[in-house]
Amino acid sequence: MATPPVADRPAHRSGALLDHLARRMRLRAESVLAPLGLRPRHLVTLTVLRDHGGCTQQALATTLTMDGTNIVGLLNELEAERLIERRRSPEDRRRHVVELTDAGADRLAQAELALTAVEDEVLGALDDDQRETLYALLQLASGGNAVSCTETTGTTC
Repeated sequence: MATPPVADRPAHRSGALLDHLARRMRLRAESVLAPLGLRPRHLVTLTVLRDHGGCTQQALATTLTMDGTNIVGLLNELEAERLIERRRSPEDRRRHVVELTDAGADRLAQAELALTAVEDEVLGALDDDQRETLYALLQLASGGNAVSCTETTGTTC
């Protein structure tokens, strides 16, 4: 017995396709990041620090939606590789400011170059204009929220 179509619903659903593409992108990204000693969460952290400059540890945790324990572990990993630096805030000695090092910026640039090849592979069926349209649509679908390093108190990085 056939199921009747649901009124006022699009004929095509995007969720499964988005999930498939995301999975392909994630698997390929992980394979090119591993030789650089990075995981996706490292990449996001380094990108936020590059794009927003120094950031308090608390603001970074809020931006990355991580709890304090997990952010400390993540930052310990990046600091051990000398990709970031933590220092006491001169304004409030109880806070740590996290900054990207030159080595971190270099490693991030290498990762971004490798990820360009991944994106070319996964999205190879799209031309440049179609990729820009896809990006714009994904931004719109995500609420247009750009990643920002802001604490809940409104303090920015």
